Amino acid sequence: MTTPVSPTQPASIAYDDAPLTRFHIRIAVAGTGGQFSDGFILGIIGIVIASAGDTLGLTPLWTGALGAATLTGLFVGAIAVGPVADRIGRRSIFGWDMLFFAVLSLLQFFVQTPGQLLTLRLLLGLVLGADYVVSKSLVTEHSPRKFRGRLMSLLAVAWAAGYVFSYLVGFLLTGHGDNAWRYMLAISAVPALLVFGFRLGVPESPLWLARHQRNTEAADVVRRHLGPGVLPPTAPPLSRHRGFTALFGPAYRRRTAVGALFYVCQVIPFFALGTFSSQVMEALGVTSKMGAGALYNVFLLIGAVVGLVLIDRISRRRFLVGTFFIGAALLTVLILLADAGASAIVVIGLFAAFAFLMSAAVNLEFVYPPELFPTDLRASGVGIATAASRLGSAASTFLLPVVEAGHGINTALIGCVVILLVGGLVCWVWAPETSTESLLDTGLAPTSGQRPSG
Repeated sequence: MTTPVSPTQPASIAYDDAPLTRFHIRIAVAGTGGQFSDGFILGIIGIVIASAGDTLGLTPLWTGALGAATLTGLFVGAIAVGPVADRIGRRSIFGWDMLFFAVLSLLQFFVQTPGQLLTLRLLLGLVLGADYVVSKSLVTEHSPRKFRGRLMSLLAVAWAAGYVFSYLVGFLLTGHGDNAWRYMLAISAVPALLVFGFRLGVPESPLWLARHQRNTEAADVVRRHLGPGVLPPTAPPLSRHRGFTALFGPAYRRRTAVGALFYVCQVIPFFALGTFSSQVMEALGVTSKMGAGALYNVFLLIGAVVGLVLIDRISRRRFLVGTFFIGAALLTVLILLADAGASAIVVIGLFAAFAFLMSAAVNLEFVYPPELFPTDLRASGVGIATAASRLGSAASTFLLPVVEAGHGINTALIGCVVILLVGGLVCWVWAPETSTESLLDTGLAPTSGQRPSG
């Protein structure tokens, strides 16, 4: 790991090109809390519903509402907090939201009615929606350009780890008393409290400070944490504050569309097949549903780690387009071979390969949207992309079992193939390469030799 330049050396390194330090890694680790928590509570709710159904008297309506509650809250939180974070900054929300999340998580242990649990799940989603916006924005804006992909990918690995951890917790606690489901819910407070400690003292983004003409504060953050050899970012004053409308104007509407559409086209097959992996395996003729589900989760985690390694080694565009088309090809082969009576090992192997690929591609959900937008619109743009993805998640988890019941698993899988192809085509036609652009004025001030995109 490199360290900041010597204090005796005059400032000569651009902020975007600063060397990697422990400070950058601390910021990235601090940003993982919301992602781990999101993965965990989305993964654990299905197990909880199965365990607590009799205790809480859950009807099919309550079951569906509880399954969608966090996604609904996250949608609202991301949309509402994005513009706020662009106006007041990222630090205050980032510093305290995990403490609120921990309190809400612990309160789940004491619920007595479905309505109480639904309320808490909605509030947890709101907090996570806020954290998605500020974490992605703050970690991106603190990260050096050369290492940005890998630092942001730590958030993707944390999400996958939270999802896999929920499966492990559910497996270990299921059958251990009538209150086991309460512990499954409350345990998500532990990682939230741990990461809260990492967030204490995290400074405001120098890019946000510079964009709002607080240049002295930006220079102080850079000097204290990166050393005097790194030039603080500077920016001309904005003629006026830009809000949501700017994201749909001529300069950014294509990037806004790409951010939302690629995210949706990734999460629909990812969540649909991940949430119902055991049912999908059963429908494909695999008898060991728990084993297939466990293998799926293992490959999710491995894929996230491999994606972290690859993210800064290949272009964002190539990663986007390639994973969409390869994913569509894998699912197509899976459909054809399963229909032809292939062995369970082959079917599980192809399903695991798809999980691996999509989990690697999920890294882009953390890296790419923040790079699409300039600093004064970044949180708002990330909020729109995140909200769109949660609509896709909710739709996929609702529609897959309905389509499977009415038309068979092959029809549901073919629908996922079509969605992946649409995502690949959208990115092939519209997606800009963002890895070398200036974060301060993304899309309007590209580095030398690049044309503005979108």
